[in-house]
Amino acid sequence: MPSKRIKIRILDDEGNKITVSFEGRISRNKILQLLDLTEILVGIPTSGTEELQDISKIEKMHNIIERKFPVGWFKSQEIMISYEDAFDEPIGLSTVSTYLSRLTTRGFLTRRGSLAQRRYKVKKIYKIKEQNII
Repeated sequence: MPSKRIKIRILDDEGNKITVSFEGRISRNKILQLLDLTEILVGIPTSGTEELQDISKIEKMHNIIERKFPVGWFKSQEIMISYEDAFDEPIGLSTVSTYLSRLTTRGFLTRRGSLAQRRYKVKKIYKIKEQNII
């Protein structure tokens, strides 16, 4: 398997430029760790669920996908579990599937697989508070 590279460049509010590079076997877990590191370095606050209680279910789901599934493929069941854990409110699997379909139509997600094996992935470049990750 060929070596892959990921480079993250961030400009914080104070004008500091931060570049983090990773080369090798890149997994979803490694990328999530890099994103966590950049949040620590830049001091970006993570969105608390208190702020998200007044937004719609699809917006809550969008937020969960951006925070917990920015890279790699995921299933609707994983989103349902994450949603219920984050907001302490039930959501039906059919509701999750409907919203994932809408997010796909809007161009935020891409999907693959048959109905029984359906998986989704974020289509756009992941951003941290308007700072591009390259």
